[in-house]
Amino acid sequence: MKNTIYSLDFEDLGQETWTGGAYTYDLPQGKSLSSSVYVLKPGKTSGLYHYHHGTEEMLIMIKGTPLLRLPNETRRLLEGEVVTFGIGPEGSHQVINDTNEEVRMVFIGYETSPDVVEYSNEELISVMAKTKSQNGEYLWDIREVKENK
Repeated sequence: MKNTIYSLDFEDLGQETWTGGAYTYDLPQGKSLSSSVYVLKPGKTSGLYHYHHGTEEMLIMIKGTPLLRLPNETRRLLEGEVVTFGIGPEGSHQVINDTNEEVRMVFIGYETSPDVVEYSNEELISVMAKTKSQNGEYLWDIREVKENK
């Protein structure tokens, strides 16, 4: 955990499609509040277009001018801009770095546990909790949503 938004020591979120190729690190956390710095190289995203069922989020744009995809619009973010994403489908969002410059932003969220995240375009759903599951590991699962027939 770092306490500056300007650190250069990042963790690669991995190559799973839901990560978008982002790099990140955690900032100081509260009991119910979390914050992370995200860096997006050109052509990368903040992850899949998604919304939360239990967690509100706030984005603070530090550096760069990426696209912000929302339910009814896609628009350019400006440096210093602050945007909030509510719970439910109306809070759907994705940041897309379609520029040739690196993007740096802070995501802050109220950490509800458990939380469910839907990736509506990919028909995926994830569930996570800050408590341990029956196998002793923290609960985190992502799977396809299938129609009931």
